[in-house]
Amino acid sequence: MTTEVATILPTDFAPNSRVWIYQSNRPFSDQEEKEINEQLFTFYSQWLSHGAAVKGWAKLVFKQFVIVMADERYTGVGGCSTDSMVRIIKSFDRQYSVDLFDRLSITFLVDEKPQPLPMQQVKYALEKGYIKTDTLLFNNTVDTKEKLEQEWLVPLNKSWLWNRIAN
Repeated sequence: MTTEVATILPTDFAPNSRVWIYQSNRPFSDQEEKEINEQLFTFYSQWLSHGAAVKGWAKLVFKQFVIVMADERYTGVGGCSTDSMVRIIKSFDRQYSVDLFDRLSITFLVDEKPQPLPMQQVKYALEKGYIKTDTLLFNNTVDTKEKLEQEWLVPLNKSWLWNRIAN
């Protein structure tokens, strides 16, 4: 599955390109996905930092995750350019009645589909067999293209969350 993620990413971005991941509290419909990807394309095609073009890329992935990437070899991304990115993400919140800023929900890949769980229910889901120690978790803390390719989907027992729930 991680290999599949790598196949959708642009190949001409540096491994240390910055990445931001915004997870929706629900999957988007096909029509919403089309609209969002069009808006993301418009955004990153015109993305500026201090008047200079940002080499950017963005896409809705698995119908539930907005991934934004900036290759800073050319133009660094700072306060105002990051604010412009956050504004478009917040516009999706309003436009589609979703929450892309909930950091207390953890998403697992169950039966090839993203399945979000409130963080406080993860241990219960593990005890009841809904998820297992090797169930893939979407590690939305990754912050570079290289980490996105290699560490975005990781087994629960190899994730940052494992030490919090294994006790």
